[in-house]
Parts: sequence; structure tokens; C-alpha cells
Amino acid sequence: MLQNLSEEIRECLRHAEHCKQLSKTALTPPAIKGYLEMEQRWLALARSYEFAERLSRFTEPFRKRKQPKSSRQPDEKERPREQQKPRRVAGAGS
Repeated sequence: MLQNLSEEIRECLRHAEHCKQLSKTALTPPAIKGYLEMEQRWLALARSYEFAERLSRFTEPFRKRKQPKSSRQPDEKERPREQQKPRRVAGAGS
């Protein structure tokens, strides 16, 4: 399982494990609580990295498919009104 994880996630999990071990050797209840809370924060950060990686992998095919905006000209209907060519009205003096 760990071989599939990014270095950031592995590092977070190492820090979380270290905090857990420190909580087992801490001498006071506030110290124990502090280490366990820090462990949970490291685990939450690891989950955040994992989510970002999954989202990136999921959206990758869509990013590759998307055309750069500068490569195509918008058709007349997509342009703002002030950039559209003036239209001739039938019967209006010409």
C-alpha cells in the first residue's frame, strides 16, 4: 500500500505515527492529548493530499482534451455585443 503513496502522504503518515508513539510515553494528560491531536492533524493532512491526487488523476483526461482558448475564434453568437459586426436591417436606407 505505501509504495503507491506520494512522498508527501508518506511523510504525513510518518509524522502521525511519531506523534502516536510520543503520546504513549508522555507523562501528563495534556501532553498525551496534545500528541494525539497532532496525530489527527497529520492524518487529516495526509487525507487532503490523497484527495488532491485523486482529483488530479480524475480530471487529467479532461485537461488534455480541453483546447486552449487562444486556438479558436468564438463564433458571432459568443462574442460580446460590442464586438459583433453591425447587421443590416432590410429596408433601412442603403
